[in-house]
Amino acid sequence: MIAKTYLPAEWSQQSAIQLTWPHQNTDWADQLEAVERVYFDLAAAILKYENLLVSCEDPLKLQGIESTLKPIAERSGSKLCTFTVPADDTWARDHGPITVFENKQPVLLDFRFNAWGDKYRASKDDAITKTLAELGAYGANETRAVDMILEGGSIESDGEGTLLTTEKCLLNESRNSGWSKKQIEAALQQHLGVKRTLWLKHGFLAGDDTDAHIDTLARFCTRDLICYVSCTNEGDEHFDELKLMETELRGFVQESGLPYTLVPLPMASPIYDGNKRLPATYANFLIINGAVLAPVYDVPEDQQALEQLQKCFPSRDIVAINCAPLIKQHGSLHCITMQIPAGVVS
Repeated sequence: MIAKTYLPAEWSQQSAIQLTWPHQNTDWADQLEAVERVYFDLAAAILKYENLLVSCEDPLKLQGIESTLKPIAERSGSKLCTFTVPADDTWARDHGPITVFENKQPVLLDFRFNAWGDKYRASKDDAITKTLAELGAYGANETRAVDMILEGGSIESDGEGTLLTTEKCLLNESRNSGWSKKQIEAALQQHLGVKRTLWLKHGFLAGDDTDAHIDTLARFCTRDLICYVSCTNEGDEHFDELKLMETELRGFVQESGLPYTLVPLPMASPIYDGNKRLPATYANFLIINGAVLAPVYDVPEDQQALEQLQKCFPSRDIVAINCAPLIKQHGSLHCITMQIPAGVVS
């Protein structure tokens, strides 16, 4: 029997959100207190809507996490599952499992993770999914190792076989060296059930070290609606590239041949760490059951971004999470989370 494989959209029903908690040996060490506040705010928001799976290298820290979050989970009727697992860093979107369904059964794919082209250490992070599976985090569901480097932040699924991604990331020689676009597309079809791939050639964020992850630039909100980062300031360094990206998006069509509805998200005012601009983006939101958790950065565009996201998700609550501390390590809300679809975590 030939397996019918599909990669669900993020707005599909979820059983849990997975977090890898920061600890003193991660790159967050010099701002750990501030970053943990973000994690607790995020975790509390998630638990109001669904279950939360947390791994952390430090067992003592994990006890503190449990004591703080379990009462919130109990009040909401959600479950908090915790595991002690070694970790280099905290970017669960990219080292976490990518879950597909084969013949309606969930399979957690454990792609290789090399920290965005060996930019940082990653051996512990690369083993997190395997370790969590061995500890029973995903129940009896199959976890399958895949000999391909693929980060969750580099792909967007409409749940119906269309994938949105960027050439700068998936075709980068630092990932799967020597692989052609045709080979990448064949692998996406084989492992994720992708029927067609929409490739963006343009778009970038200053300070981004992921080589243009799609979840920082453009996102599916429904099968026929894409929101994207728009820059209207001609003096901004992003203006030309994001205009070219917008033109590409306008040229994309659905499988039916109809154009996509496009909703622009504002470009956040520049935020710097010293003289380095940080990659603040409103596209790095997380869709959960009944809500969208939206990053904000204490800049004037925050409110406009929340209003635009409400247009994209009119039936969901829009919950703002202050992610200003996160972008000091060049990521945001979506980057530190991974959704686990319904049917995986009991």
